[in-house]
Amino acid sequence: MLKRSRALASVAVIAVLSSMGAPAWAETLRDALALAYQTNPSLLAQRASQRSLDETIVQARAGLRPQLDVTASATYSRSDTDTFGVVENDGAGVSIGLSQTLWSGGRIGHGISAAEANIMAGRENLRDIEQTVLASVIQAYADVIRDSEIVQIRQSNLGVLGRQRDESSARFEVGEITRTDVAQSEARLAQSEADLANAQAQLSVSRAVYAAVVGQAPGDLAPMPVLPNLPTDFDSALDVALQDNPGVRAAGYSLQAAEANVAAARAEYMPSARLTASYGGTSNDIGRPGDIVDNTSLQAGASISVPLFTGGLNSSRVAQARERANAAQINVEGERRRTLQSVSTAYAQSLSARSTLTAGQEAVRAATVAAEGVRQEAQVGLRTTLDVLNQELELRSAEVTLASARRNEYVAQANLLAAMGRLEGQDLDASLAVYDPAANYNRVRNRGALPWDGIVEAIDRIAAPPVMPANDAVDAPIDTQLKSDIIQTAPRD
Repeated sequence: MLKRSRALASVAVIAVLSSMGAPAWAETLRDALALAYQTNPSLLAQRASQRSLDETIVQARAGLRPQLDVTASATYSRSDTDTFGVVENDGAGVSIGLSQTLWSGGRIGHGISAAEANIMAGRENLRDIEQTVLASVIQAYADVIRDSEIVQIRQSNLGVLGRQRDESSARFEVGEITRTDVAQSEARLAQSEADLANAQAQLSVSRAVYAAVVGQAPGDLAPMPVLPNLPTDFDSALDVALQDNPGVRAAGYSLQAAEANVAAARAEYMPSARLTASYGGTSNDIGRPGDIVDNTSLQAGASISVPLFTGGLNSSRVAQARERANAAQINVEGERRRTLQSVSTAYAQSLSARSTLTAGQEAVRAATVAAEGVRQEAQVGLRTTLDVLNQELELRSAEVTLASARRNEYVAQANLLAAMGRLEGQDLDASLAVYDPAANYNRVRNRGALPWDGIVEAIDRIAAPPVMPANDAVDAPIDTQLKSDIIQTAPRD
């Protein structure tokens, strides 16, 4: 724990120190995404959880295979009677038992189906975590670039105001302006120093966030590249999201698992058939274990069991499973609506930031011209010192707004891609070594398999209770009227 705390502290120190001097290396967004993809703790933990979930298919398929056990026993008894006095008996036995399920009424088959559906839902959850992490990397990257630009703006402003203060002091000495003009310049200079300190602090915070998400302190970051696969209109973004959003897909797989669990619960009413065999020996004298070899027996047979009365246990399990399936189906609709909200929000924010960016570029251009004009007019007495200071403040405010708008548009585009399900590693970098969750599943699925697994599974699914859809009122796809209303009210380019 102490070593871990020191490591985290080191990351924070590096992030702060790196904001005090320009690093010697350059870094691109692709580098940051690749490093986070390989080392981010949240992503690595979710991959481990998915590998753990893959083991459920091994456990579900274990019911297709025989069970073998060995039993050893030793007994001793003592009785004290009036007729025979004290009578003592002891004995020992060893046996090997073998049992093979032939048909479980579908419990095993539906259990396998539920495990597979849960694993697919887990893969979608992994996709969701991956997109969340990559979106965090993009936001941290954009934040560092924005805050670096703001620090440069504040430093430039401090230099301009310092020269303005010196100029005001010189003009005051020759009687061209009053002491009030000098005080105004000094006040703006002091405020600029405070603004620069705040900007540097915010940059240090952003660097620390970057280091925590990516795994190293940021270097000299390259400009943000154009994000791929951006939608051309809101309708297409919404259609893609309803198909590819990991939350929607995970909810669909969870519904399949819940419906398979309903069928498995209904299978508890069905009979089951098993083959059994045992071989072992006994001895009437625990001190003579060799008698066990001489007194052996072999038993083999088949059994069919039919549940007649369980005290309401089976019916309660079916009702419970059915309600869980209803909840899973309702959750599908909930995920679709959340996806509609996410796409609408991100798309609107993207358009808003784009408009702000366009206006900000024009504002900076105009404010730059105005600031230069006011400075020249002030030199010939047509403008006051306060006019110059106010115009400088307006210019710097426009530059800060432009830097923030550029960051906001980029982050909104990333959030839009994430809502669409298009912000995975291979979407952003085709050369990235992508983690394949199916590889581990394929490796463990047939662990311990026997040649007759497929035969037993096929028999078990014969005459098994079918998978029935949940019976709640949310059977249809996304409400078409709701989708139409959202499309009609969505912002347009």
